[in-house]
Amino acid sequence: MTRRATVLVIACAACLIAGCRATPPGQTESSVVRWLKLHVTVKGKDDRNPFPDSAESIMEGKTAFGHYCVVCHGLDGQNTGVPFASSLSPPVPSLASKEVQGYRDGQLKWIIENGISPSGMPASRGILSDDEMWTIVDYLRHLPPAGSLGEPRVYSDRKSTRLKSSHLG
Repeated sequence: MTRRATVLVIACAACLIAGCRATPPGQTESSVVRWLKLHVTVKGKDDRNPFPDSAESIMEGKTAFGHYCVVCHGLDGQNTGVPFASSLSPPVPSLASKEVQGYRDGQLKWIIENGISPSGMPASRGILSDDEMWTIVDYLRHLPPAGSLGEPRVYSDRKSTRLKSSHLG
Protein backbone atom coordinates (compact mmCIF):
# COMPACT_ATOMS: atom_id res chain seq x y z
CA MET A 1 0.00 0.00 0.00
CA THR A 2 2.81 2.42 0.78
CA ARG A 3 4.44 1.75 -2.55
CA ARG A 4 1.12 2.24 -4.32
CA ALA A 5 0.59 5.58 -2.54
CA THR A 6 4.11 6.72 -3.44
CA VAL A 7 3.58 5.86 -7.10
CA LEU A 8 0.24 7.69 -7.04
CA VAL A 9 1.80 10.80 -5.47
CA ILE A 10 4.63 10.80 -8.04
CA ALA A 11 2.16 10.33 -10.91
CA CYS A 12 -0.01 13.21 -9.65
CA ALA A 13 3.02 15.46 -9.22
CA ALA A 14 4.20 14.66 -12.76
CA CYS A 15 0.76 15.48 -14.16
CA LEU A 16 0.66 18.77 -12.26
CA ILE A 17 4.13 19.76 -13.43
CA ALA A 18 3.38 18.81 -17.04
CA GLY A 19 0.03 20.58 -16.90
CA CYS A 20 1.59 23.82 -15.63
CA ARG A 21 4.10 24.17 -18.43
CA ALA A 22 3.48 27.26 -20.54
CA THR A 23 3.46 26.67 -24.26
CA PRO A 24 3.02 29.15 -27.09
CA PRO A 25 -0.61 29.62 -28.13
CA GLY A 26 -1.85 27.77 -31.18
CA GLN A 27 -3.12 29.44 -34.34
CA THR A 28 -6.79 29.24 -33.27
CA GLU A 29 -6.12 30.69 -29.81
CA SER A 30 -4.03 33.49 -31.33
CA SER A 31 -6.73 34.32 -33.87
CA VAL A 32 -9.44 34.48 -31.21
CA VAL A 33 -7.33 36.70 -28.95
CA ARG A 34 -6.45 39.01 -31.88
CA TRP A 35 -10.11 39.35 -32.83
CA LEU A 36 -11.16 40.02 -29.22
CA LYS A 37 -8.50 42.71 -28.77
CA LEU A 38 -9.36 44.39 -32.05
CA HIS A 39 -13.14 44.34 -31.60
CA VAL A 40 -13.89 44.06 -27.86
CA THR A 41 -11.07 44.68 -25.40
CA VAL A 42 -9.22 47.64 -26.92
CA LYS A 43 -11.30 50.80 -26.79
CA GLY A 44 -10.86 54.09 -28.66
CA LYS A 45 -11.94 52.83 -32.06
CA ASP A 46 -13.75 56.07 -32.90
CA ASP A 47 -11.20 58.47 -31.35
CA ARG A 48 -9.46 60.67 -33.91
CA ASN A 49 -5.85 61.78 -33.77
CA PRO A 50 -5.87 65.56 -33.33
CA PHE A 51 -2.39 65.87 -34.85
CA PRO A 52 -2.10 66.16 -38.61
CA ASP A 53 0.15 63.61 -40.25
CA SER A 54 3.26 65.76 -40.61
CA ALA A 55 7.03 65.42 -40.44
CA GLU A 56 7.01 67.52 -37.24
CA SER A 57 4.44 65.29 -35.51
CA ILE A 58 6.28 62.12 -36.56
CA MET A 59 9.56 63.53 -35.20
CA GLU A 60 7.89 64.52 -31.92
CA GLY A 61 6.45 60.99 -31.71
CA LYS A 62 9.85 59.47 -32.37
CA THR A 63 11.28 61.57 -29.52
CA ALA A 64 8.52 60.56 -27.08
CA PHE A 65 8.86 56.93 -28.21
CA GLY A 66 12.59 57.17 -27.52
CA HIS A 67 11.96 58.23 -23.92
CA TYR A 68 9.39 55.59 -23.02
CA CYS A 69 9.03 52.71 -25.49
CA VAL A 70 12.49 51.73 -26.76
CA VAL A 71 13.44 49.43 -23.90
CA CYS A 72 10.84 46.89 -25.06
CA HIS A 73 10.23 47.83 -28.70
CA GLY A 74 13.69 49.00 -29.85
CA LEU A 75 14.47 52.30 -31.55
CA ASP A 76 12.70 51.22 -34.73
CA GLY A 77 9.60 49.77 -33.03
CA GLN A 78 10.53 46.34 -34.37
CA ASN A 79 12.40 44.96 -31.35
CA THR A 80 15.85 45.43 -32.88
CA GLY A 81 18.47 44.79 -30.20
CA VAL A 82 15.95 43.97 -27.45
CA PRO A 83 17.31 40.72 -25.98
CA PHE A 84 14.12 39.53 -24.28
CA ALA A 85 11.49 40.56 -26.87
CA SER A 86 10.90 37.10 -28.30
CA SER A 87 11.22 35.19 -25.01
CA LEU A 88 8.34 36.89 -23.18
CA SER A 89 4.95 35.24 -23.16
CA PRO A 90 3.35 36.72 -25.15
CA PRO A 91 6.35 37.98 -27.13
CA VAL A 92 6.76 41.71 -27.69
CA PRO A 93 5.17 42.35 -31.09
CA SER A 94 6.83 44.25 -33.89
CA LEU A 95 4.93 47.51 -34.08
CA ALA A 96 5.24 47.32 -37.87
CA SER A 97 3.32 44.03 -37.90
CA LYS A 98 0.02 43.69 -39.71
CA GLU A 99 -1.66 42.98 -36.35
CA VAL A 100 -0.50 46.22 -34.72
CA GLN A 101 -0.94 48.36 -37.82
CA GLY A 102 -4.50 46.98 -38.10
CA TYR A 103 -5.58 49.01 -35.08
CA ARG A 104 -7.13 52.41 -35.67
CA ASP A 105 -5.26 55.46 -34.37
CA GLY A 106 -7.60 55.80 -31.38
CA GLN A 107 -7.05 52.17 -30.45
CA LEU A 108 -3.27 52.55 -30.57
CA LYS A 109 -3.53 55.62 -28.35
CA TRP A 110 -5.79 53.67 -25.97
CA ILE A 111 -3.23 50.83 -25.79
CA ILE A 112 -0.39 53.28 -25.09
CA GLU A 113 -2.47 54.98 -22.40
CA ASN A 114 -3.96 51.90 -20.72
CA GLY A 115 -1.57 49.06 -21.54
CA ILE A 116 -2.68 45.53 -22.32
CA SER A 117 -3.23 43.11 -19.48
CA PRO A 118 -2.00 40.44 -18.92
CA SER A 119 0.77 41.13 -21.46
CA GLY A 120 3.85 43.10 -20.48
CA MET A 121 2.53 46.28 -22.14
CA PRO A 122 2.37 48.86 -19.34
CA ALA A 123 -0.01 51.79 -19.14
CA SER A 124 1.54 55.22 -19.70
CA ARG A 125 -1.32 57.26 -18.24
CA GLY A 126 0.23 59.85 -15.94
CA ILE A 127 3.66 59.35 -17.51
CA LEU A 128 3.06 60.55 -21.08
CA SER A 129 0.78 63.43 -21.98
CA ASP A 130 -2.11 62.96 -24.42
CA ASP A 131 -0.15 64.94 -27.00
CA GLU A 132 2.88 62.65 -26.61
CA MET A 133 0.71 59.55 -26.96
CA TRP A 134 -0.93 60.88 -30.15
CA THR A 135 2.43 61.80 -31.70
CA ILE A 136 3.72 58.30 -30.84
CA VAL A 137 0.78 56.96 -32.86
CA ASP A 138 1.97 59.12 -35.77
CA TYR A 139 5.49 57.69 -35.39
CA LEU A 140 4.09 54.13 -35.32
CA ARG A 141 2.43 54.76 -38.66
CA HIS A 142 5.79 55.77 -40.17
CA LEU A 143 8.32 53.38 -38.62
CA PRO A 144 11.77 53.16 -40.22
CA PRO A 145 13.04 49.89 -41.73
CA ALA A 146 13.88 47.20 -39.17
CA GLY A 147 17.42 47.52 -37.87
CA SER A 148 18.06 50.90 -39.51
CA LEU A 149 18.40 52.77 -36.19
CA GLY A 150 20.53 50.19 -34.39
CA GLU A 151 19.78 48.96 -30.90
CA PRO A 152 18.81 50.86 -27.78
CA ARG A 153 21.83 52.34 -26.04
CA VAL A 154 20.95 50.58 -22.79
CA TYR A 155 21.68 47.23 -24.48
CA SER A 156 24.69 48.29 -26.53
CA ASP A 157 26.27 49.88 -23.43
CA ARG A 158 25.73 46.62 -21.55
CA LYS A 159 27.48 44.65 -24.30
CA SER A 160 30.45 47.02 -24.41
CA THR A 161 30.74 46.87 -20.60
CA ARG A 162 30.81 43.06 -20.77
CA LEU A 163 33.45 43.16 -23.51
CA LYS A 164 35.60 45.58 -21.53
CA SER A 165 35.35 43.49 -18.35
CA SER A 166 36.19 40.28 -20.26
CA HIS A 167 39.39 41.90 -21.52
CA LEU A 168 40.38 42.89 -18.00
CA GLY A 169 40.19 39.53 -16.45
